Parts: sequence; C-alpha cells; structure tokens
Amino acid sequence: MLCPRSLILDRVLKSAVSFSCRKYSVGQISQQGKVPDMAEVRNRLREIVGASTNWQDHQQVLVERASLSQYLAQSQDQLPPKRMKNSMIEAHLPLGSQPALREKYLNSHNSVRFGRILEDLDCLGDMRQNIIYPDCDIKFTGHVTWVGKTSVEATMHMSQYQDGAYTDVLDATFVMVARDPENKRAAFVNPLEPEGPEEEAIFHQGEVNKTRRVELSTASLLKVAPTAEERTLVHNLFLNTLDTRRASFRGRILPPNSVWMEEAKLKGLEICHPEERNIFNRIFGGFLMRKAYELGRANACVFAGCRPTVVAVDDILFRKPVEIGSLLLLSSQVCYTEGMYVQVRVHSEVLDPLTRQHNTTNVFHFTFCLEKDVPAVVPQSYGESMLYLDGKRHFDGTMRNHC
Repeated sequence: MLCPRSLILDRVLKSAVSFSCRKYSVGQISQQGKVPDMAEVRNRLREIVGASTNWQDHQQVLVERASLSQYLAQSQDQLPPKRMKNSMIEAHLPLGSQPALREKYLNSHNSVRFGRILEDLDCLGDMRQNIIYPDCDIKFTGHVTWVGKTSVEATMHMSQYQDGAYTDVLDATFVMVARDPENKRAAFVNPLEPEGPEEEAIFHQGEVNKTRRVELSTASLLKVAPTAEERTLVHNLFLNTLDTRRASFRGRILPPNSVWMEEAKLKGLEICHPEERNIFNRIFGGFLMRKAYELGRANACVFAGCRPTVVAVDDILFRKPVEIGSLLLLSSQVCYTEGMYVQVRVHSEVLDPLTRQHNTTNVFHFTFCLEKDVPAVVPQSYGESMLYLDGKRHFDGTMRNHC
C-alpha cells in the first residue's frame, strides 16, 4: 500500500533506530519496567521528529523545522547502510489480560473491531483467517524489508495468542516516502543491505512489489481503455439488461436477483478535528482507514442483509494529506459481487467549504464474504461499468492471493 508519510530526519536517525528496536506492550508492565502505551509511543515519536505536542503550537514548530534542512543528505551515498534487524519492532495488545482495554476494540457482535486493528497497523495487506478473538492477546511484529532512494517498504505481521501459542492472523505491507522538514520535497533514506539468502529474497519481493505498483498504475482504467475481454464483459452486461420486447437501446430492465449499482451506495461525512491528528499535525491515516472500513462494511451489510466478514484490504493510495478542519466526504459503493463475496470501493475526498472544491485523498478497496450468496450488482452507465471492471480486477487479485 502506498502511504506517503514524513520520515525521520538524518539528524535523529540514531535515536530513531534505538527507539524502534525496543519491544512495546500496550498498557502492560514488562520485566524491565513499565512499557509505554500507544499514546506514549506517539509522544516519543513526536520528540524524535521534533513535532509539536499541542495543536496550537504547530505553526511555530513548522518555522523552527525549516532550519533542519541543512542536515539533510544531498545523496543516498552520504548515508550509512542499515540492516533489516535495525528496524525490528514488536508491540503487544493485551486484550486477554486487560478487559478495560478490550472495551475499545469490541463491536456489537462481541468480536474485535477490525477498523481499530487498521488504526494500529496503519496499513493492512492480506488476511489469513477471518476470526480475531476479543479476549486473546495480539502481537504485532515487523521491520523494513525494502528501501529505494527516497522510499521505504515495511512489512508487519499480526498474530494472536491462543491455546498456548501465537497464530498468524494477517500481514501488512506499507510504503512510506521520506520528506524534508517542511514537507515540500523528497529526502534520501539510508540504503538497506540484506544479510543472507533469506533477507535477499525478502528484499527482492520488495522490488517485485514496486514493479507491481507501477504496472497497476499504468493499467488503471482512469488512464487506458479496458481490455478486449473486459469490453466484451461490459457489452454482455448491457445486453442482459435490454428489454427484449422493445427494439430500443433505452429500454433497460433489471435482471432477476440483481441490484442496480446506483442503489448500492452509502455515504458519510467526518469533520476533521485536531483530536485525530498525527505527529505531523495532519489527519492520522489509520483514522481515515478505520472510517472507510466501517462505512464499507456497513454498506456490504445493508446490501446483502447479513453480517459481512472482511477477507482482504487491497492497496491503499494516500494521494494527498488531509488537513485539520477539513470536511471529509466518504462515498462507499458496492462495485462487484460474485457468489458470497462483495467488493466495496470507498472514495474519500475533502471539501473546502469556502471554495466548494473537492479533492480526492484516498481510494479504498475491501473484499467481504457474506453468509449467503448475494445479488449481482449491475452497472447502467459507462462510468459505473468502469467501476464494475475495477472492482472485478481487485477481487480477482484478492482471490489469486488466497489460492
């Protein structure tokens, strides 16, 4: 998932590495003493990057950070290489041992709110099993797995303690882009040197992931026409909605066990308060993902009339940051269905209430599994047909990864 973020400056890299190699336990006491909770972790990160702790002070901090540009490396060669072990991190979420903490993560079905997990991971990849137990401890581990000149890919793993051992639940891969202290241009990051065949294979997978992101962007339906196979599919969908009693292209009827795509929407609005800011005083990406997921899940539930279970969260592209005070508009659309599966697309944009300008910030793709077969979703316009094809592409990719 492509998630632009401001990375730690060269001036504080030693401090950052020392910080990231520690083990964390949310609200838990370790043998070495009290381990910080997530709020304390974020405060520590603010100290490392020189971010403000109070929203009122952020403008002054921006002015002060401008002077740090002199410490930036002019090329990647000026930065010492790092090892994967330098970035190893582990954090625990003690849902089993701390019932008070569990309340924050429970949903109405007495299971874990997946949106909260999204917030903790910040970005999520592929899910290996459907159930996350609300009364068993969770462990997050991860490290940097690939580095370009100005970007870093990190892989996170989530496991849950049950029956005396930790079992893998999901994996997450996310990409961060380094920025200068004023967040105006890219900054170089330390090169990564793999050690041994296993790390070389992991690093190579990072190269494959980069190539895949470029290919997906190049083949986007916003840039190029559908394939011949996809055009045939869209035409057949259109023919299936024609009224055979009328020799007209305008007479459209809904096929049996189907729903018009226009009727499979759900929308939401969020006012972006300082409470949801990240350490760089913009809206936290995890908050955006949680809100998008919860809206998408609600849409799948309303569409199918039964409880959905998340199967996968596809690549999430953060096109631009969301500023404090923005009006965030979320639009969820069921764009493809197959059997018991529903593919949901959530489009996120900010609205400037003064200029009435809309700017896309994120696009989310969620795959849900239902308890029964669901109706087919049918596009009517050319634009809806492109949404249908885009949803099918994401769904097919998810199914390939799970097979």
